[in-house]
Amino acid sequence: MKKIIALLIALVFVLGLAACGGSKAPQTSPAASPSGSPDASSAPTEKEENGGEKAELKKIVVGASPTPHALILEAVRDALREKGYELEIVEFTDYVQPNVALADGSIDANFFQHTPYLDDYNAERGTNLVSLVSIHFEPLGLYPGKTKSLADLKDGAQIAVPNDTTNEARALLLLEAQGLITVKPDAGLKATVNDITSNPKNLKIIEIEAAQLPRSLQDVDMAVINGNYALSAGLVVSKDALAAEDASSIAAQTFANIVAVRAGDENREDLKALAEALTSEAVREYIETTFEGSVVPVF
Repeated sequence: MKKIIALLIALVFVLGLAACGGSKAPQTSPAASPSGSPDASSAPTEKEENGGEKAELKKIVVGASPTPHALILEAVRDALREKGYELEIVEFTDYVQPNVALADGSIDANFFQHTPYLDDYNAERGTNLVSLVSIHFEPLGLYPGKTKSLADLKDGAQIAVPNDTTNEARALLLLEAQGLITVKPDAGLKATVNDITSNPKNLKIIEIEAAQLPRSLQDVDMAVINGNYALSAGLVVSKDALAAEDASSIAAQTFANIVAVRAGDENREDLKALAEALTSEAVREYIETTFEGSVVPVF
């Protein structure tokens, strides 16, 4: 009897091993898509993670001088994002490359210049760039270097001015307004040192690339500096300049800084959105509170 029971136990044991071996499931790889990639259908998509379809932002690339133009553009970044646009700002430190980049299509718009400068650039380079909207005016200021006041200017003193055509003319007209020189009445915005008809103090007018003027200030008696470059150097026209262009003058309109685009792009929806954002009341308030008179809104 004991032998029979032992045989039965042994038989059950053997059958149990066979059953375990036969029930082992085959090894499987992750389900593959038709392309051969693992099936990600069970993983949440980016759209699902964001609670719905994610709208893609359209990029607007704008070239700008660092100060104040890039700063003003930064102030509208969120407003443009709400309208479906991503703003990319490309900074330039000279007055030529932003127009080169705009003309060759590297950027969608630029923001650094006034219309007379743009007109001169188009005439000289054969480009067809146009103004989209006027934003602000930057008064040129006459800043002290080695000589600290107009009354102390000596015979033969050196005064540095921008060397580009329109800004040099502005500088000479500013010096004329202070009684330092006289310029030919018909020279207008094309005036150069050759158009000076009277120079009682025999001032030496030194033409320097605009971006270099703040660095040259210590080497000359005075310098007429563009608003953006003065700001970059920590100079505030209302506090540091000995004289400046009147913000209510014709110059304020003539030399208003503009957003420039390629001709034919004026009605692009993205660029119209950019213009609208830059001429908002929020931007007006930002300019007035941030730049203390060195930048004046004109819209």
